Amino acid sequence: MSETYIDPSRENFEKFKALPRDTPIHMLNLVRFREKAAYPEGHPLAGKGLTGADAYREYMRTIQPVLERSGGHIVWAGAFEAMVTGPAEWDWDETFVMAYPDAASFMGMVKDPDYAPVVVHRQAAVADSRLVRFAPRERLSA
Repeated sequence: MSETYIDPSRENFEKFKALPRDTPIHMLNLVRFREKAAYPEGHPLAGKGLTGADAYREYMRTIQPVLERSGGHIVWAGAFEAMVTGPAEWDWDETFVMAYPDAASFMGMVKDPDYAPVVVHRQAAVADSRLVRFAPRERLSA
């Protein structure tokens, strides 16, 4: 992969904000970890030898109160086993779907004052990611 993504671009976030904010959303998360966590200089965990996976576990542990206030929760998570249709390689270490009551709840989460000190763990952990908004719908009938 030539381009990597850790945080939303301004352009993509503007597209997100232009969509309805009063409907439920699901956010597909695809995450690839750094080999070694990259905390900013001066952070208490900088230089402690944590892996990206370690830093991401810390992110998921410390984000819980913020998620609870926003109404966000994981509705699906899975561990990759084999590609059936598609490229042979799977580039993601974590794959899960978060549900939020509505997009405004997601926006509230990222603006929560407790989010900034927590998201540093995600930024230290992630080598590449995708965050994709979906409108949940009922299963198609057969």
